[in-house]
Amino acid sequence: QVQLVESGGGLVQAGGSLRLSCAASGRTFRSSVMGWFRQAPGRKREFVAAIRSSGSGGSTYYADSVKGRFTISRDNAKNTVYLQMNSLKPEDTAVYYCAADSGEATIVAVTTARRYDYWGQGTQVTVSS
Repeated sequence: QVQLVESGGGLVQAGGSLRLSCAASGRTFRSSVMGWFRQAPGRKREFVAAIRSSGSGGSTYYADSVKGRFTISRDNAKNTVYLQMNSLKPEDTAVYYCAADSGEATIVAVTTARRYDYWGQGTQVTVSS
């Protein structure tokens, strides 16, 4: 079984920055895509960003709402993915979840929650105005 543990959430003022981390552990970790989703109160979980492993091309993907402000990166040696969040806005307030796929071949888009087989418990990010 694979475990994902997020860290780095907290309270920040609008315009500030936070860096989220997600460490994967467990059985041999062969994920090809890791991503971040978020869920605000009363809203559906939404895609934020995703990154392929270097062996799968290393491509990154972003939701339009975070492009230019958030950066996803991955340290394959540490099985860790990061989300650097700059110029934060109150509308970024949500619980942020890390996700990883199983590495199996699939045509499901990386922006879709059902692409992912493993999920972390989430970390709260609150941006005050």
